[in-house]
Amino acid sequence: MPINKSFGGRNRSVDTHGGRLPPGQSLTDGFPVLTNGPSPRPGSLADWRLSLKVGPRPVASWSWSEFQALPQTEQVVDIHCVTTWSKFDTRWRGVALDTLLAAAGLQTPPTPWVLVHAQDGYSTNLPLADLVQGRAMIATHFDDKPLAHEHGGPARLLVPHLYFWKSAKWVNGLQFTEKNEAGFWELRGYHMRGDPFKEERYG
Repeated sequence: MPINKSFGGRNRSVDTHGGRLPPGQSLTDGFPVLTNGPSPRPGSLADWRLSLKVGPRPVASWSWSEFQALPQTEQVVDIHCVTTWSKFDTRWRGVALDTLLAAAGLQTPPTPWVLVHAQDGYSTNLPLADLVQGRAMIATHFDDKPLAHEHGGPARLLVPHLYFWKSAKWVNGLQFTEKNEAGFWELRGYHMRGDPFKEERYG
């Protein structure tokens, strides 16, 4: 998904669908597949782990079976990609970030920033406020089916109120950081937050 300055808001849709469609976006019935490079090879669920760190210090880790045993949640949400497509009423199931932090014993989060890591070396930064209070999950199912590999399966971050590059595919780690550390696309000119309704595409 190379940076393309032409995404800066031209070809705006006149119909915003009751305010659901952000500026510069167009609806799709499909689910485009975009990555920053070749997709990693699918691994064995027996080898899958999700880790949680505070700085360099590990504080919690879950195997696939341990992660699946955590309380599950479902969301039906609209999603918006910086490449200007939006998809309404997508159905997801997984573990809310609130649940994950509680399972790690982090009732009081140690920092206000999180750097999300993925299997392919990808990373993206988020304010903790965008991940808690039911705003984000680690998703394992889409449309009542296990999440397909090309869409980030077996597990991806889902932060539907931000541009979809923030919803990292193949997620394998969350790291609390003392400052807002830029991730893969943020280092290459993308916005540090990415609110689609404010057209926060580029820094």
